[in-house]
Amino acid sequence: LENARTQPFGAVNYISNGDGALTYLNNNPQKPWIFDPSFGGSSNCWTGCTPRFMPNDFRLKTTYKVGHDWPLQYEELEPYYCEAENIMAISGPDITPYPMSKKYPQPPHALSNVDTILQKEYGELYISQPTARSSVSGERNQCCTSAVCHLCPVSAKFTIENGLSEIFSDSRVEVLYNAQAVRLDTANDIIQSVVYLKDKQEMRAAGNAIALGANALFNPHILANSGDTNPNTGHFLSEQIGFYCYLYLSDLDNVGGSSIITANGYMLYDQVNRAEMAGCLIENHNDFFVRHEHGKWRKIVKLKFVFEDIPQYENLVKKSDIDALPTVHYKSYSDYVSRGYLNLKGKIDSLFKSLPIEKIYLDDNPQASESHILGTTRMSDDSAAGVVDKHLIHHQYRNLFVLGGSVFPAISPANPTITLSALSLYSADKSF
Repeated sequence: LENARTQPFGAVNYISNGDGALTYLNNNPQKPWIFDPSFGGSSNCWTGCTPRFMPNDFRLKTTYKVGHDWPLQYEELEPYYCEAENIMAISGPDITPYPMSKKYPQPPHALSNVDTILQKEYGELYISQPTARSSVSGERNQCCTSAVCHLCPVSAKFTIENGLSEIFSDSRVEVLYNAQAVRLDTANDIIQSVVYLKDKQEMRAAGNAIALGANALFNPHILANSGDTNPNTGHFLSEQIGFYCYLYLSDLDNVGGSSIITANGYMLYDQVNRAEMAGCLIENHNDFFVRHEHGKWRKIVKLKFVFEDIPQYENLVKKSDIDALPTVHYKSYSDYVSRGYLNLKGKIDSLFKSLPIEKIYLDDNPQASESHILGTTRMSDDSAAGVVDKHLIHHQYRNLFVLGGSVFPAISPANPTITLSALSLYSADKSF
């Protein structure tokens, strides 16, 4: 939550959602984990960035001898990327660095003049960002480009509420508000019901097939509360690491372009030796900022360099003494990120040589969070290596689906939302 408050709680910290209610316990108060626990989840406050993963993201171990391979490949997921993009009415370019069997449903957002120069130099490695912010009026309103996307004022951004309302209005569907799932009742490795708290009372919802759709903090916590003893459950907590950068220009105004993030650059993504260093996705930000020098107000570019990480076993989510509260233990990101960042520092001058740059300010301090909580119930071919199979069915509890970013066995520099959405469609299609 953007208004979350961190307060002392003995040897750990607890995170409040702003009204005094606890959400999780945090053993590393310098590392927040940002999400929205309200109906619709983080679709309420996300920015709508939807680049796909690259094919090599799914075969990192095979290609680069580092990290883990996914038990499914890009080619298997590609039709479901298309389906998710159609449901969410994604805006995006015709030419991309990843293969696409169908075009994006909506045209791309406009590039800024700086983007235009960089796209001319790098071609398909520099594109208008694929996004769930509508570029034209249709199912949703057209993006107003006011850069307040966390709470879109014109309903241009896809959310669960404005994009999937027909599901929740179906008479067969019941939505329980102010209810928190805390554990699962099991018998003979079959999930019998979901135990949830409502009005401080335990209640149950039974079903033949159960789907956990919480995030990567709560999915493993619910499983651990339910007796799951898989050695991987809760481990490999991870997310991307972002660094901001400002390019000061001599005789070029950075104007034009639409949306809050206009473009994605792939020049350091799969074009580096990922056996040795993290790949990086570049974002060009177009929110409200100026250069604080008279006559040079817009002679500046704001970039973010977003690095992948190798998930580490010691970063994990554990049970606490309170059923409703997971405890997060996170030490740090890996040296893999640091080597990627050092590579960036050595290449940044040549990377933007086509721009009239006076100076570059690269912030060595990473952002506290990218708001992408990943890992903790990773998918794998067997239970020795992960928690769920390639169809997102739990290895032990075969009527239980575990959905969302918690199933990622390896992460990517790219935003995870369109991938986890495609995975849910893939799972439903292959399992029923």
